[in-house]
Amino acid sequence: MWGHTMDFLISVFIFMTFLIFSLIKNISILIPLIIGMLAFSITAFNRGYTFKSIYKMILKGMKKALLLIPIFALIGIITATWRASGTIPFFVYYGTKLMNPDYFILFAFLLSCLVSFALGTSFGTVGTIGVVLIVLAKGRGVNVSIAAGAIISGAFFGDRCSPTSSSANLVAAVTGTNLYDNIKRMFITGILPFVATVIIYFVLSKQSPMKINESTLLDEISFYFDLSILTVFPAVIIFLLAFFRKNVKTSMFFSIIAAIFVCLFIQKMDITEIIKTMILGFKLNSDREIAQIISGGGLLSMVNVLLIVLIASSYSGIFEETGMLNDIQGILKKMSNKIGIYLTTLFISLVTGAFFCNQTLPVLLTYQLMNKIYIEKGLTKKDIAIDIENTAIMTSELFPWSIAIAVPLATLSATPASIPYAVYLYLVPLLNIFKPSLSQSGK
Repeated sequence: MWGHTMDFLISVFIFMTFLIFSLIKNISILIPLIIGMLAFSITAFNRGYTFKSIYKMILKGMKKALLLIPIFALIGIITATWRASGTIPFFVYYGTKLMNPDYFILFAFLLSCLVSFALGTSFGTVGTIGVVLIVLAKGRGVNVSIAAGAIISGAFFGDRCSPTSSSANLVAAVTGTNLYDNIKRMFITGILPFVATVIIYFVLSKQSPMKINESTLLDEISFYFDLSILTVFPAVIIFLLAFFRKNVKTSMFFSIIAAIFVCLFIQKMDITEIIKTMILGFKLNSDREIAQIISGGGLLSMVNVLLIVLIASSYSGIFEETGMLNDIQGILKKMSNKIGIYLTTLFISLVTGAFFCNQTLPVLLTYQLMNKIYIEKGLTKKDIAIDIENTAIMTSELFPWSIAIAVPLATLSATPASIPYAVYLYLVPLLNIFKPSLSQSGK
């Protein structure tokens, strides 16, 4: 037994060594993920499994992630077409104009929530409205760390519960649950954290108000884009179809079609340019600052994310078939009996988030480690899905070395000092400690 545990720990050590090295050297996380997959494969071979059976394990683990390919493709296309059609510029322009300068921090959070829920991506939100807001904060005397924290909080509001979010779709696919049922539960368990976050940012806004002066960014947006009310039609499609609980792929498909029509008839783009935008992403032909703010998205922008999810998913196949995690699961079962299943899930999400530096592996490993324990306690897949959404999805961003937070911080030119001000990230997992299971409460 100790020998089996030892070979597993050696594989973990190899993976972690290369992961830390890649972070220090700014090398793609794909490299340590592949090395980790090979290390765990060798461990399986050492335990008597053939290369053919290991290959099948890897494919089995990747199978659920393969189901996300259409989702990732649609997310990449929709983030590009919404930029090109003027949907995102519309949100940025009018949302910013409507802000009360005395409550900039609160408005930054709420506006980021709106855009992230519509767009479904934290990176996309930070890279669009987030950049505009942080530029306004820097130019108008607002505390940058507080502003960045509010933007990041809002960005992960939608990353957690938007129907177009890749992480929400990943959790639904991994746990075998319905996306819209999960979203409903996310709103229920997110009410108290959201209200508490609003109160905190209201207070912080009064302490760090925005000074009034002129900005050319909004003028540039109105110069390069026709900001007709019709530009919000692609977003309206998403909200309406989500309200009627239509399949998220169907919702995004029709939103993209609407965005294409807006590009053609409102923004006056030609079809060749639109197709190029869908594949390569939107690029504003300008040397002004707005080009860096608005440009992005596209099918190819999701390739790296997809590869990370595919390789990370292979781990679950190997762990499940070889039983490498059985010893750890025994410890976690005892822990759950003492401190409760939610706190145990939160503990695992924190540990995996600290070590694996992204959302994907913590989601996969938390599910892999805790699923049987949930079943043994009479809980459902819906219960573990919402607990993962309230823990692993939110806690991965609490570690400065995690890609989930490092990219937003870099995009906003902010420091890790912003993390304590991203209060929504830790209020969700913390406040849900005191909330009973939805299944147990009869909801």
